[in-house]
Amino acid sequence: MTMRYTNHDGRQRAFPIRHILRRQTGWHAERQPRSPRTGVPVPVVHNDGSILQSGQDLLTWIGHSSFLLQLAGCNMLIDPVMSVSLGGVVPRNVAPGLSWSALPKQIDVVMITHNHRDHMDVPTLKRLGTTPLYLVPHGMKQWFLRAGFPHVQELEWWQQTDVFGIKVTFVPAEHWSRRGLLDMNTSWWGGFVIEHDGFRAYHAGDTAWFEGFSEIGRRCGPIDVAMLPIGAYAPRWFMRHQHMDPDDAMKAFAALGAELFVAMHWGTFKLTDEPLQEPPLRLRDLWHKAHLPASRLAIPAIGQSLQLVRGAALELANSAG
Repeated sequence: MTMRYTNHDGRQRAFPIRHILRRQTGWHAERQPRSPRTGVPVPVVHNDGSILQSGQDLLTWIGHSSFLLQLAGCNMLIDPVMSVSLGGVVPRNVAPGLSWSALPKQIDVVMITHNHRDHMDVPTLKRLGTTPLYLVPHGMKQWFLRAGFPHVQELEWWQQTDVFGIKVTFVPAEHWSRRGLLDMNTSWWGGFVIEHDGFRAYHAGDTAWFEGFSEIGRRCGPIDVAMLPIGAYAPRWFMRHQHMDPDDAMKAFAALGAELFVAMHWGTFKLTDEPLQEPPLRLRDLWHKAHLPASRLAIPAIGQSLQLVRGAALELANSAG
């Protein structure tokens, strides 16, 4: 019998056909005018990769949910997607913030939060090759082994592993998984907390708001840097069970008790109805209304490297070559 994974509350997300048709046809109260999928200006900086050789602890946004995290001399990619489109269907709005030539020559670890195509891109994985250690959710190991990736470790929620002296914990998220017609929820989904020498970075993966954020903060904190998704949220009646909007992301940030909010999951692929430029505008407005310190919010440009500093939130690194 095939195992089917569930969310934190023991439930699986359901997508009735009538709801899918309502969303696709626009027959609902939250209908918005069509907005462009490509050619939308979003902040981008040129990063030729020279700063990545500096030996500093850096976090570089490649776009969408893809990051290069360099910590304690280890090069880690999280949800790397370098392709020009998702399966030839959803085009990329802007190029990846790091080209293949700009990436470090050695990638030590690749972390995959779940198997959706905007987080697990097979052409990118094939080009990364068999050398890295792949950390994947429970239920995905056999796929990687069959695809020719021998160095793979699958993790259950709250399971910890040590890689190159860095502690990695796989933590819950509120989402679902699927790549084909018959594999709904046959592998897990989640986020990662990455810890070294008292510094902790959290990547939420794809997630809706759920009560588990408080537990993540309690069990894995204090969290210095929280990479949280802010886009792909409209219409809310359909998306609220799978993606956060900026309001939900701020609630998650507060529940985590994190020091720094790093925004992600916007501006790269148009997956939902809101304009690609909208999420950071809403987030900045909410941040201002909440009277939160500007130093605790980072909305990086695609390609921008952020310097991770012990005992402080973050410094913007000069990512231009």
